Amino acid sequence: MSELQYYQHSEPFSLEGGESLRQLRIAFMTWGSLNEQADNVIWVCHAYTANADVASWWPGMVGPGLLMDPEKYFIVCANVIGSCYGTTGPLDTDPESGKAWLHRFPLITVRDLVEAHELLRQHLNINSIKMIIGGSIGAFQALEWSIMYPEAIKNMVFIASSAFASPWNIAFNEAQRMAIFADPTYYSETVDGGKTGLKAARAMALISYRNAAIYNLTQAEESTEKLGDYKAVSYQQYQGEKLIQRYNAFSYVAMSRLFDSHNVGRGRKSILEALEQVKAKTTVIALDTDMLFPPDEQAFVAKNIPNATYHTVKTIYGHDGFLLESEQISEICRHTVFYD
Repeated sequence: MSELQYYQHSEPFSLEGGESLRQLRIAFMTWGSLNEQADNVIWVCHAYTANADVASWWPGMVGPGLLMDPEKYFIVCANVIGSCYGTTGPLDTDPESGKAWLHRFPLITVRDLVEAHELLRQHLNINSIKMIIGGSIGAFQALEWSIMYPEAIKNMVFIASSAFASPWNIAFNEAQRMAIFADPTYYSETVDGGKTGLKAARAMALISYRNAAIYNLTQAEESTEKLGDYKAVSYQQYQGEKLIQRYNAFSYVAMSRLFDSHNVGRGRKSILEALEQVKAKTTVIALDTDMLFPPDEQAFVAKNIPNATYHTVKTIYGHDGFLLESEQISEICRHTVFYD
């Protein structure tokens, strides 16, 4: 079983937004062994509130005989900057003030995640990545890495995501931040600040991760006589409570702003020109009921990356289907990446 490891980058780490981190710590986990050519690597880019332990949050993907087989491949998943699972984030101490960063944590972007994990790739002596795979925000990172370091990535699997954060995405994120900022404890200078707001924000987010069909199926009432105590209410409360037991409001805000910043066309001639820079053999996977990243956004990515293929997964689970439809995703990858 893999254990959490740390890479400490002792030099200042410059951020795209103009600020810097005096030191950078990256938490990561690995499975399997690196081969002599240092190229049998599967690199997993995790989503919003996930962590480096991909085997725990992506069931059916890591293990003997599964898509990510540690007997064949060296599997790496690293926690991102701004999170709260070991990599430098808002609960760490700001060396300038001697206090926790909290709501003062600097803006981070997807490109910052790539630069940080590129340092880790070099530290691990990985020559090239056979497959980089990610869903949602994880796919943001996989795509940017394939643009910024095209020679390092041989195959990319891009799931339930887009080349840029749409106004629809950003509106969802801002509504969630408004809930957090309305909680006065967010500014209380304590690591537990903003928990009530975070609970509400998670309830909002969950609606975008699912869809009407799945709510109407799973939260339907057996009785027509109820005047309260609805299943849907309990479910939203439960999901919000579950997140605040493992996450913090400051990391949530940092990640939502990172989400908003995603646009592969920034600083380049255009989004199309950026996509054309990808050299990796690319597999694009859409979820047919995804309301956060509708399938046409993945079709756009597939159309504009040279020689990319486009596939659709049928699911009742909406955006969260990328975490739950492991068999369909694995089958697509076996035919597009691991056919040899």
